[in-house]
Amino acid sequence: MEVQIEESWKAALSAEFRKPYFAEVVRFLKNEKLSGRTIFPPGKLIFNAFNTTPISNVKVVILGQDPYHNPGQAHGLSFSVPHGVPAPPSLVNIFKEQHTDLGIPIPKHGNLGKWAQQGVLMLNASLTVEINKPMSHSKIGWHLFTDAVIKTISDQKDGVVFMLWGSFAKSKQELIDKAKHLILTAAHPSPLSAHNGFMGCRHFSKANEWLLQKGLTPIDWNLNEADQ
Repeated sequence: MEVQIEESWKAALSAEFRKPYFAEVVRFLKNEKLSGRTIFPPGKLIFNAFNTTPISNVKVVILGQDPYHNPGQAHGLSFSVPHGVPAPPSLVNIFKEQHTDLGIPIPKHGNLGKWAQQGVLMLNASLTVEINKPMSHSKIGWHLFTDAVIKTISDQKDGVVFMLWGSFAKSKQELIDKAKHLILTAAHPSPLSAHNGFMGCRHFSKANEWLLQKGLTPIDWNLNEADQ
């Protein structure tokens, strides 16, 4: 099966695409579609995070767990929504923390594509979900694939910032070489947990300080100029 993914990722993950579990993921998704089930994001956007952020560009990884399962929200970038779609509660809290941390005005949209274009890999642990059924594809093999993505970044890159929010994301620390990379952990930005340490974590300024120390261009987190 030919996976439609950016060339540098295709090369870096070529071994994964040949493994039996990945063939099972593809078979599962094809069968779901044939059964008439609605899957998010749309097929052409499943690998949007990879196609927007080649591995050579990766500076920061923001790990989400599951794509949004409501219509019109998921477009292949963790926590992000397309233009014209209201920012979900977790994303609103991310913006609030950025405002506190960096003084950035709350953006008028929730499309994080500008971050992805600068080297922020917006990675969900599962790349698909069935409509209105959160975590419905968490056991089909995606986690094997995205664990391999995290380990590949850790092995092949130097000085990447990993933002791990919530207990699920924190569990991925074992895949990352702490001697080479910066791991920032906090509570999940969900309204249910943000008050337990996400608000006030200052991850965005800490990431930029690290990138500057490594001689890299910091991320412009301000989305207010994007596509206005």
